[in-house]
Amino acid sequence: MKILVPVKRVVDYNVKVRVKADGTGVETANVKMSMNPFDEIAIEEAVRLKEKGVATEIVAVSVGPTAAQEQIRTALAMGADRGILVEAEGTEPLAVAKILKALVEKEGPQLVILGKQAIDDDMNATGQMLAALLGWGQGTFASKVEIADGTARVTREVDGGLETVALTMPAIVTADLRLNEPRYASLPNIMKARKKPIETMKPGDLGVDVTPRLTVLKVEEPPKRQAGKKVGSVAELVDKLRNEAKVI
Repeated sequence: MKILVPVKRVVDYNVKVRVKADGTGVETANVKMSMNPFDEIAIEEAVRLKEKGVATEIVAVSVGPTAAQEQIRTALAMGADRGILVEAEGTEPLAVAKILKALVEKEGPQLVILGKQAIDDDMNATGQMLAALLGWGQGTFASKVEIADGTARVTREVDGGLETVALTMPAIVTADLRLNEPRYASLPNIMKARKKPIETMKPGDLGVDVTPRLTVLKVEEPPKRQAGKKVGSVAELVDKLRNEAKVI
């Protein structure tokens, strides 16, 4: 079984994001970039399936700038077999989903695992859009994945607790935080990853138009949180909640 794992290049989660002075976006110049954490979880899950003998090949895919090869190399060091980079800037979820659909048709995987969302835009849309375009079943927000007899049993995290769905493969799975804990790539594997192949192409090579459909009007930082106030008694607290905060 072949597994396709899309990975995205994002600002590292440890970096404090700063808005550009002109309000056109966030500052990315000279900022540490890394693989989207949820995509790391997706790669780890694919590698674990391969280690169990369920999968035979893992293909890591990224849609982004040339520098996204760095994130593909990280995926290769974690255990992916080869990579594909589709060079495109500022792509929206629908465009990414169309690119992934074309790659799925080209590569023929039985399973696509990707992060439930990217931490830069929080769209949480690409996996669902890809499932709709392909007409495949989907298991989103996965906290457990089991593959057997051509069926993927996916335990999903939902508002009321956990839900388990059975998907006829091929299928789409989006990884949630508690699916697993990604491994650190060892130095020998990092060295080996340098020799693994990465195929590079453009959206046009796949017949996909990535013209933006959305326009960003302005990006602003959230308002600063006001300092708390000390109260002398429960009665004073209730009074402030009723008359100042107006929450009771």
